[in-house]
Amino acid sequence: MASSRLLLLVAASLLCGAVPLISASSRNTRLPASSLPGGASTPNTTVDSAGGGKVYTKVCDATRFAGLGLDMAAFPYCNASLPYAERVRDLVGWMTVEEKVGNLGDLSRGAPRVGLPPYRWWAEALHGVASTGPATLFDDVGAKNHSGRVAVNNATVFANVINSAASFNETLWKSIGQAVSTEARAMYNLGKGGLTYWSPNINVVRDPRWGRALETPGEDPYVVGRYAVNFVRGMQDVPGHDGDGDPFSRPIKTSTCCKHYAAYDLDNWLNHTRFDYDARVTERDMVETFLRPFEMCVREGDASSVMCSFNLVNGVPACTDARLLSQTIRGDWQLHGYIVSDCDAVQVIADDIKWLNYTGAEAGAAALKAGLDLDCGQAWKVKDGKMIGDYLSMYGMTAVAEGKMRESDIDNALKNQFMTLMRVGYFDDIPQYASLNETDICTDEHKSLALDGARQGMVLLKNENSMLPLDPKKIGAIAVHGPHVEAPESVMDGGYTGPPCRYVTPREGISQDVKISHHANISIYFGGINLHIEMEGNDREDILLPKNQTEEILRVAAASPNPIVLVLLSGGGLDVSFAQNNPKIGAILWAGYPGGEGGNAIADVIFGRCNPGGRLPLTWYKNKYIYQIPMTSMDFRPVPKHGYPGRTYKFYDGPEVLYPFGHGLSYTKFLYETCCNGTTIKMLTAGRHCKELSYNPSASLAAPACPAINVDGHACTETVSFNVSVINGGGRDGAHAVLVYTVPPPEVADAPIKQVAAFRRVFVPAWSTATARFTLNVCRAFGIVERTAYTVVPSGVSTVLVQNGDSSVSFPVKIEFSV
Repeated sequence: MASSRLLLLVAASLLCGAVPLISASSRNTRLPASSLPGGASTPNTTVDSAGGGKVYTKVCDATRFAGLGLDMAAFPYCNASLPYAERVRDLVGWMTVEEKVGNLGDLSRGAPRVGLPPYRWWAEALHGVASTGPATLFDDVGAKNHSGRVAVNNATVFANVINSAASFNETLWKSIGQAVSTEARAMYNLGKGGLTYWSPNINVVRDPRWGRALETPGEDPYVVGRYAVNFVRGMQDVPGHDGDGDPFSRPIKTSTCCKHYAAYDLDNWLNHTRFDYDARVTERDMVETFLRPFEMCVREGDASSVMCSFNLVNGVPACTDARLLSQTIRGDWQLHGYIVSDCDAVQVIADDIKWLNYTGAEAGAAALKAGLDLDCGQAWKVKDGKMIGDYLSMYGMTAVAEGKMRESDIDNALKNQFMTLMRVGYFDDIPQYASLNETDICTDEHKSLALDGARQGMVLLKNENSMLPLDPKKIGAIAVHGPHVEAPESVMDGGYTGPPCRYVTPREGISQDVKISHHANISIYFGGINLHIEMEGNDREDILLPKNQTEEILRVAAASPNPIVLVLLSGGGLDVSFAQNNPKIGAILWAGYPGGEGGNAIADVIFGRCNPGGRLPLTWYKNKYIYQIPMTSMDFRPVPKHGYPGRTYKFYDGPEVLYPFGHGLSYTKFLYETCCNGTTIKMLTAGRHCKELSYNPSASLAAPACPAINVDGHACTETVSFNVSVINGGGRDGAHAVLVYTVPPPEVADAPIKQVAAFRRVFVPAWSTATARFTLNVCRAFGIVERTAYTVVPSGVSTVLVQNGDSSVSFPVKIEFSV
């Protein structure tokens, strides 16, 4: 333990703030894996029982086929010299309709008659390989190697996604994806896991009450999309295979899934649940916010799967909406993979929503025809005396017999599934990952990355009179208080997690630097909320701390001879106005849910080994916000007739918030300079690309001949390049996230107040300057979504704004069109 701690401390000094080098629905109770279709409790790599318990890492193994009494050479789908598409057509061609239907669910039954084993699709890797889902099997703590198989008890648990998002570090996000996928492949090789992971969660946080904010990258659709692109690339990309060529044949390290599509961000609020909620969304908000991260995830990240959500969108269940699935995901965005339902979403259509009074067969057929390829039946359960699961497998034969489902539609779904499994090496393995094993799980490198990721995501909210960092040599002892001093794993790790490599509580982290004593002059209060208050299936009633904590914090602060430090653990924002305004509470640090290394990360920040550089990826509102707008309002812009103040930093026009999006302090001061005084961009366009633009009634200028251009109809090659000098005006090294916003012309009506166009995390030594260079694509950075739902670039003078709490610089960008 001592040597490991030393290694991590060394890593802290090297990596702190620098760029790295490199649950399930509560509807059902999951049955033991041994009782699920597909057989033994060991997941996907032990593909049959015929091989005497041998762990096979690929389907197309001649010995495995021989154990089944089959000749692999007779099946062209196992001929690795053939193109994937031809092999997949051959495999589907061997299967009977009953066998095909049996493979439409996440617990696919395979087709042993032709050598295809069962496969368990559902696994999770939100911020580390998770135990959620039947595909992943962690051994009980203390379990030894047995029957020639290695016991796997743990995996690296990184900080929750909301923490990682606060780092605004794309390199970190990709590195975490690479580390997680390495551990996933190692577990697969050991017979402990699968290759298809239903992560990341890229829903934009629309409302501060949403219980799943901790799983997401925050409230800005561009930032969420960039997180998706980097995490997916980290999970999927195989070196040497990320260039040109057939994207359907590009090998992938593991398969990822962007979820939950679309307009899903309400779980359970005042009798509105995700199982029956109808999200009434304007086309403008769909294009501008709800769909943008998914489009980026598919187009730029090349994600191999998308998960459709439970809710209805404008009266239609998302998983039966052909416009959302077939037209948009597969047609417009060119998905190279499969579409899966959220677990039980097809069942919900028939049993909960009772949409169009569909039977189970009709619900499954409607989803399949809309573009669904795989039905997650969650956990198989007993109903009417028999075990059931996904509705496509359960009612598929009935739907075929009744003429509601075409066999050709089933074929298409299976081709999308099997093509993904071909790409991920399920049939042939991927040679560079074949040797990964237990030594590649919980490595020192991965634990160091988890530690540094947790530190990078911590946000210093308040620091009066530079109370932090504390000097342990001068303090000697510290008093600790609060419910999270000995925070259990569920608090530190958050949701969708596996057992961590090791688990460091806040008390353990602090006690390695100072003595813990009730008679110290400095007190730290570890408070916040937990998964009983915010989690999947549970939205919050308010955004306050529990009342007993508020009272206790005030008592501790009043009794302390010196101001106290308040450390908050939460995913979503908290109204801690009482603490922000209290001089006896000198510093407030938001630690999120920082993962297995969280206690060490907190200590590193409090004692100054790491200069905090995180910035909030969410607006932290005051609690009165929840009385101004119901959670069921899907509008982002203000709605004056109802008195709704709008949502997120892009549109909120209400009273002052507690902490704005992008807020985050440092132990030093960062100032900006730029030499750019402004620029003019002239864009050539044919008249047919011009679009109308909505102007404020007070705008006095005459509308130009071409008010705006349609982004989809333009080449969009124009760019704006500039440098930002980031000056560290203090005596401490530190990392800083530079956020670049664009501000639309002031005369444009209903435009965003500002919007993130780029960001970069830079490391700046004390009293030094670092240069961050940005090149903005004009269409992407200055484009806005008009009320017609067209994405357009407006003519006029927009502004580039680089802003933090200490400094800001800006310059105008005049955009002109020639018709």
